[in-house]
Amino acid sequence: MERSQKIKLLLGFLCSFLPLLVLLALCHYFRKRLKWRGRRESESLEVGDERGGAGAEEEEEEELEAEGLVKFAGAESLTVHDILEAPGEVVGKSSYGTLYRARIERSGSVVLLRFLRPSSAGRTGEVLLVARALGAVRHPNLVPLRAMYLGPRGEKLFLQPFYAAGSLKQFLRAGVAEAHRWDIILKLSLGIAKGLDHLHTGLEKPIVHGNLKTNNILLDADYQPRLADFGLHLMLNPAAAQEMLKASAAQGYNAPELVKLKDASKETDVYSLGIILFEMLTQKDPININFLQSKDFHLPISLRNLVLDHKISDVFDSELLNQSLDRNSSEAHGLLTLFQLAIACCSPLPALRPDTKHVISRLEVIA
Repeated sequence: MERSQKIKLLLGFLCSFLPLLVLLALCHYFRKRLKWRGRRESESLEVGDERGGAGAEEEEEEELEAEGLVKFAGAESLTVHDILEAPGEVVGKSSYGTLYRARIERSGSVVLLRFLRPSSAGRTGEVLLVARALGAVRHPNLVPLRAMYLGPRGEKLFLQPFYAAGSLKQFLRAGVAEAHRWDIILKLSLGIAKGLDHLHTGLEKPIVHGNLKTNNILLDADYQPRLADFGLHLMLNPAAAQEMLKASAAQGYNAPELVKLKDASKETDVYSLGIILFEMLTQKDPININFLQSKDFHLPISLRNLVLDHKISDVFDSELLNQSLDRNSSEAHGLLTLFQLAIACCSPLPALRPDTKHVISRLEVIA
């Protein structure tokens, strides 16, 4: 009897505290839920109405909010940990970001990571839309975008393959014999034109490169060129885009009518292509104050003046010209034809510049 009373007292005691225990459990549950929801909202991509709404895209949005990573073809097994823990070294800097060569430890692969500063990037939703478009682009002469990581403070990392042969600018300035070979110059010219043509005509929505120069052309081991950083200007805010434009103009790659990057067009890309053809033919920087003791700082103007002065042999890299003259007249004719094509690409009037299809057909005839 005494034991029964003790049990009743214990049950009564527990029952009196049961509502309190339930209340505490509910508080803990909702507190944890609100905390998780708050973290999710703080890392949200804020895409708003542009998220569009349909199936696979919404699922990708939810995955991105949770992991901070959008993956494209070639990066299916990549994780956020792979990117953030990858040891790397700086290989390039600009006003809008930093370029790292990094090693993914789990796979042992070497990649390029482009860090885009939050102060230079456009709105996250807009950047995401552009990244999705660029991540879908694949062509043998374009550097593919493999993944994009968004950090909690708005930082953005873009992952691309690493090419050990470096950039076209490095190749032209390294003093190697291959840089003076006509067959390699022609192969590079055709590959660059094909990559640009795919951006201009091979996509449902054409993409203007916007920053085409030899430093943004990477090389495979067999001298196959790949255009990098195409469409990058679309991810920048107006101030950062203008800084990019100024840097490219200072190097001599911009068409005269290109004052703001939002005005970049297929025609301004073709002008930059022409400058690159000149750079390969002459082995000179586009802007060189001491170029052949010319008073003209801009390469196309200097070259036109040499033609007018009947000094056409002074236009080309001497080693490239000598090799062509020693072999046969067809190579020398090819050099002159490529020079004429570069002149056409750099016409002061955009309407007079050839399109990429025409450039490719001319190069194929030369080849």
